[in-house]
Amino acid sequence: MNAVCPLTYEPLLDNETHYSRKGMRALSKTLHHLEDFPYTQAEQQEEARHLAGKLSIQGVQPKLSATLEIQQGQGIFRPTEKGGRFIIKMQSTWPHLPENEDLTMRLAALCGIKTPRHGLIFCKDGTLSFWIARFDRPSARTKLPLEDFAQLSQHTRQTKYDASMEQVARIIETYTTFPALEKEKLLRLTLFNYLVGNEDMHLKNFSLLREGDLVKISPAYDLVNTTLALGRAAREELALPLVGKKNKLTRDDFLLTFAQDRLKLSPARITHIAQGLEQGLSTCHTLIKNSFLPENLKSKYLEIIEKRKNVIFKSLVD
Repeated sequence: MNAVCPLTYEPLLDNETHYSRKGMRALSKTLHHLEDFPYTQAEQQEEARHLAGKLSIQGVQPKLSATLEIQQGQGIFRPTEKGGRFIIKMQSTWPHLPENEDLTMRLAALCGIKTPRHGLIFCKDGTLSFWIARFDRPSARTKLPLEDFAQLSQHTRQTKYDASMEQVARIIETYTTFPALEKEKLLRLTLFNYLVGNEDMHLKNFSLLREGDLVKISPAYDLVNTTLALGRAAREELALPLVGKKNKLTRDDFLLTFAQDRLKLSPARITHIAQGLEQGLSTCHTLIKNSFLPENLKSKYLEIIEKRKNVIFKSLVD
């Protein structure tokens, strides 16, 4: 077992087990002890099958809606059909997917991408599941309007790959309050997905969130190094084509044709975004080392990043 907290990736103190006090306070200021999730992986998958069609959350990966119940400082995640403010994702046919997603989300935050609260939780069989807070439910009584890009472009779950990154940009230009700012977020997220080997960023993995009169890109979610999870060389580098391509993408495809010509971002802003990603990923080694992936997958994760970094950043200062 890692001697680090699955909520913070920081070393546990001598008097801490499973979770650090800092990690639990970040989850809730009133939390002093977090119980194991009271299901095995098999039980979680069975519960997910039972609740399929009853929950508002969807997607291919099995998941549960949950609440965090806290009484006298003792906390436990419990599945629920209604009003869940957290999503629990269990182990699946892809090996170590919860550990993969948690690490990838942390790397995104390291690169300046806004993400919801999330972490790993021990289950009663000693395995790990991934939990993430629902950003569209900031409180038990509040639900913010949220639409994914498939809905906004009149696509379905079956046609969520039938689009392009240029069409994603058009949705942002059409619906967001400040498109120039949101297009910078789009570039940062697109580059990040390429750099960490996320081949599955389709239309349903982009969403717009309304807060008051402001419509903006939601915090990032469903970020996974799918190249690592699939255990093979990437057949595609992006789920949606960029400049007509899904693979063999170049620095100029991202930073000139897409960012400058299509998104109309200034060279200074493009360089700023790219350098921010380069700086963030230059410090990723500790996060990957402290992650809960097996050692062989940690090495492969880092190899994917280093290979992709050479494509984007090798001539950035030219």
